[in-house]
Amino acid sequence: MGSTETANLIYLVLLGVFIGGGMLMAFRGQLGAMLRQASAWALIFAALIVGYGLFTDNRTHLPRTAVFQSEGRVEIPRSRDGHYHVVLDINGAPIEFIVDTGATDVVLSREDALRAGIDPDNLMFSGMARTANGTVQTAPVRLRQVELGSLKDENIRAVVNGGEMRRSLLGMSYLNTFDRIEINDGRLVLERG
Repeated sequence: MGSTETANLIYLVLLGVFIGGGMLMAFRGQLGAMLRQASAWALIFAALIVGYGLFTDNRTHLPRTAVFQSEGRVEIPRSRDGHYHVVLDINGAPIEFIVDTGATDVVLSREDALRAGIDPDNLMFSGMARTANGTVQTAPVRLRQVELGSLKDENIRAVVNGGEMRRSLLGMSYLNTFDRIEINDGRLVLERG
């Protein structure tokens, strides 16, 4: 659990203690009335959560990729955060990437490198990269196998980031394997001839 999740949990516990204490003070000596009120509010809260889940499209938070295998064409819809997310199999492990045309190479986080069978502790972090968060060390690697739907590539140049990274980046060392890259109508289109 990260620091944000811990802070949210502490906030919710304190809020619950505050509300519970207020109810105990308001209904002193009326335990039955307090339980009825608490039950009614719990049902209202549960109904709101269920309603939100039914009437919102929670799938937009997940990476969605439409792969047209017969045409060698991949369409990636823009996510709500404004980025293009895609899942590729790297050495047999599914890894979520953010497409980054400004990145020279495919950049793996340490966690994603481990999932792909690359042990960051055995790498030489001899490179440097300038990021929005400052300069980080990088270790060059070659990805044995990269799969996007039916499209399979081998020996793709990549680096493992020595710093903190939320998501791995799908950079130009992979994107250059396509003949055409186009952004149109909220979709990133990748095509091979």
